[in-house]
Amino acid sequence: MSKKIRLIARLDVKDEYLVKGIQYEGLRKLGDPHDFAVRYYRQGIDELLYLDTVASLYGRNNLGEILRRATADVFIPITAGGGLRSAADVGAVLAAGADKAAVNTAALQRPALITEIARAYGSQCAVVSIQAKRRDPARPEAGWEAYYDNGREHSGRDVLEWARQAQALGAGEILLTSVDCEGFLRGMDQALIAAVAAEAQVPVIAAGGASCAADLAQAAQNGADAAAVGSLLHYEKTGVPALKSALRAAGVEVRRCDPV
Repeated sequence: MSKKIRLIARLDVKDEYLVKGIQYEGLRKLGDPHDFAVRYYRQGIDELLYLDTVASLYGRNNLGEILRRATADVFIPITAGGGLRSAADVGAVLAAGADKAAVNTAALQRPALITEIARAYGSQCAVVSIQAKRRDPARPEAGWEAYYDNGREHSGRDVLEWARQAQALGAGEILLTSVDCEGFLRGMDQALIAAVAAEAQVPVIAAGGASCAADLAQAAQNGADAAAVGSLLHYEKTGVPALKSALRAAGVEVRRCDPV
């Protein structure tokens, strides 16, 4: 049976700029995130993911105006995250135009937040973002630890245990990012994807390191339900139609690409 996968454009935002770095460091300004969002929408991307990269550091989310602009021109599902610390914060980004909200730092610090979001807005809205790092790259059996604050701070939590708990608390989706691979364009942590997907009863969005369609196809075979891509699109290594065509050729089912 062929695998299905959704393609999501990941838009990391700092202030009013789209930014991209390596392992969340050395952020480079790339331009107006709205221009990139409209471009990917017109090319046939399935969803958009906006992440405020400094929101947790400053204790606020700065995506309201960006979301309002996006929803005037883009008509696909949008997830927003960064600095969301309460159900009220989630309500604010939903009111601005997001369909789903991603939480990481606040959920690790207070897991009950996941349940509060699910009860207030439905589990389909509650996306738990997991920033995973290998405990010891020389010992794969050591597994992965969940980090927060853009992969800088230890949580002490095992990624697989945290994924199981997040689901039990009401998460409707898991955004899984390999910090080890993030931004390098050298391939994804396929073992991580397979391990989390094997535990997950909800969709898993794989992110971090995708360099080509083959990486995404392998992620789909390993159980990912969606893939969030940034550098691959932002630096024009490929485009959405070409990615989808290559995925189909690899036996992965994707939504028909009808450029707007």
